[in-house]
Amino acid sequence: RDFQQTDIKYLSKWKKWKKTRSKSLKKVLSEAKGLSSYLVLWRRDIHSIEGTFGTGIQSYFSFLRFLVLLNFIIFILMFSFVTLPTIIYDYGIFNSTVANVSPKNIEYNCTIYEPSGNKGLVYFYTYLQDLLSGTGFLELTRLFYGYYTVDAVWISVVRYNLPLAYLLATFAYLALSLFWIIKRSVEGFKQNLVHDADPFQTYCNKVFAGWDFCITDPNAARLKHHSLRYELQMDLEEERLKQKIADRTIKEKLQIYSLRIFINIIVLAILSGCFYSIYRVTVFSQEKSNVSIRNDIRTDLANLLVQYLPSIVITLANFIGPQIFSFLIKFEDYLPAFEITLTLMRCVFLRLANIGVLLFSLWSQISDCVDDKCEPCGYNYKLYPCWESDVGQEMYKLMIFDFIIILAVTMFVDFPRKLLVTHCSCKPLQWFGLPEFRISDNVLEIIYGQTICWIGTFFSPLLPAIATIKYFIIFYIKKFSLIHTQKPADKPIRASSSKFFFLLVLLIGLLLAFVPVGVSIASIPSSKACGPFRNFNTSWEVVPDIIHKFPKDLQRILFGMASEAFAVPLLMV
Repeated sequence: RDFQQTDIKYLSKWKKWKKTRSKSLKKVLSEAKGLSSYLVLWRRDIHSIEGTFGTGIQSYFSFLRFLVLLNFIIFILMFSFVTLPTIIYDYGIFNSTVANVSPKNIEYNCTIYEPSGNKGLVYFYTYLQDLLSGTGFLELTRLFYGYYTVDAVWISVVRYNLPLAYLLATFAYLALSLFWIIKRSVEGFKQNLVHDADPFQTYCNKVFAGWDFCITDPNAARLKHHSLRYELQMDLEEERLKQKIADRTIKEKLQIYSLRIFINIIVLAILSGCFYSIYRVTVFSQEKSNVSIRNDIRTDLANLLVQYLPSIVITLANFIGPQIFSFLIKFEDYLPAFEITLTLMRCVFLRLANIGVLLFSLWSQISDCVDDKCEPCGYNYKLYPCWESDVGQEMYKLMIFDFIIILAVTMFVDFPRKLLVTHCSCKPLQWFGLPEFRISDNVLEIIYGQTICWIGTFFSPLLPAIATIKYFIIFYIKKFSLIHTQKPADKPIRASSSKFFFLLVLLIGLLLAFVPVGVSIASIPSSKACGPFRNFNTSWEVVPDIIHKFPKDLQRILFGMASEAFAVPLLMV
């Protein structure tokens, strides 16, 4: 400092002013950054959780906050470019009008779409059923794809191409999610590389830098002591197992590999059983849910149950599958760290593949062309006159049911269990104890919901708004659950590795979402009775239609960029 002060004496007035201005600017930016931190959502709540339960559990709530923000941005994107132009037209703002092009070379039967809106006297429970299933009055709202049956909106003298805007907004929200997740993953990946270095380095990290100085609660401090001791024990156990593996005879190796193959066959059989059940239930639900008489309470309740059958079966599979996987992994004799990773990856595959099987089941019904059902529309128009809205309704039901289950488990399972364990000295109850707040299970739960949102947004543009509200409420449900009905896990996971793992699984979910959305856009014929793409064979055809209006040289460049020879290597990069 003395050296710098001496230097300043010999500087010119201009350089002195520049140096003073630079310092002032840094100070202003620092103050602004400090003030902006007060605007961060749930800042105090997350700091409080971090101080009481440590950084591992705090990383889950920070991840939940990230998803709330991500869904809110996606909602703003879809609302601004898809929903807002239709609102401007409906209310005649800026002297706006709508341009609808009459369908060309399309059979009249393909253009018939009569949503089952409520007519005449409607009972309250019918509205409740519609709210839960996305049918009735809700099917006719901006929530679903079928509402946006507009070719263009004239806002004053500007022609707004809604089909192109719809497609570009879809690409934009998927690209935004991809880049944002990758950006957040980089930091966690660097930390993960440090922690996965040689055993001696990780041992030193635990001994000399393992303490979490955010903890202020004595119980949390005891928990952290236990956590560090557990990690050191696991490291020693891992070294012992590595030595044991190295000393195995050929006979022992053959035995353990045979057992692992047998257990993996069981796992594949369980997964196949889950997938087949979802497929059969989805087909049954789609065939039966449309054949019911409304305004009869017993029929309506039965119809609601039939509509929710796929969601119920998927939820049961997501609950039972991981329990079986956790039991079977004990017999495979893996290292503790790999044991946790393999179980989690099996659970991730089960949850995300269940959504894929549901969509495959729907597509198999939509594309069921036996007995010329698809003629002349290219899809099963009798059962699915507006198939995009039907897929949107399925995603909507999955999201609503997932939220209901999370709320019900907290209120009607965990809370009564807490009361019984606290106020009853019965030995079996005390042996069961309080349920653990398992970070990995909770993360898989919300990633499953986020994958549904990514897939469903193309078919239901306002689904991100529902997801934002859902995760906002889930934050408080989980906070209540953590503080009042559950206890932190005895075997916690490290915050740095958990953040990277959360984002990795979220990235897998996003990549899975690319497939159904891409197939729907590029492969399946778009509905001819509803939606902005009814005048195109597929949703993608709006792009070449626009490009054909450009100059010839620009057309050649753009078509070259859209070719497989250019697009596939770019996608791989």
